[in-house]
Amino acid sequence: MVKEAVAQTPATAPQSMQRVNPLWISITIIALAILAAPTVIFVLVGMVPTIVAFIIDRSRKRYATICVGGMNFSGVFFFLLELWFGGDHTIAHAMGILSNVFALAIIFSAAGFGWLLFLAIPPVVATFLTVMAQRRVAHLRTRQREIIEEWGEEVTGSAGTGSAPTPETPPD
Repeated sequence: MVKEAVAQTPATAPQSMQRVNPLWISITIIALAILAAPTVIFVLVGMVPTIVAFIIDRSRKRYATICVGGMNFSGVFFFLLELWFGGDHTIAHAMGILSNVFALAIIFSAAGFGWLLFLAIPPVVATFLTVMAQRRVAHLRTRQREIIEEWGEEVTGSAGTGSAPTPETPPD
């Protein structure tokens, strides 16, 4: 069973699945830039806060990038739908949306809300976990007192000599 789990790890996957060929990435980006230039321009400008978060986030799992990116994309998505379905899909229409102060305020405010989530949620979770741990300790201490009352001080291992009782060793 363990051998099967080891055999299925990503480290043993073929080399072609582990690394994406940079040539294909370049071809995809060029094709998108040619076929959907207004979308590419709009998304690049709208997702600047996510790009900045990616650059400054040095954590291993990039939590800041995920928080900011998700909220930033939610702000960009509404106007992206307007670009796609609101008339013409042209660079002029994309620039018209990007020059709208209201649109930029929504896009960048959503990214700012992502930063607020990233900064505010970890302390809240840490406080909640601390309170839960303290409550658990209090419950265990209460239970410990009940056991001591029922069984006596001998169950604590500190009665008499101050050390836990040891079983007798058999003679050699």
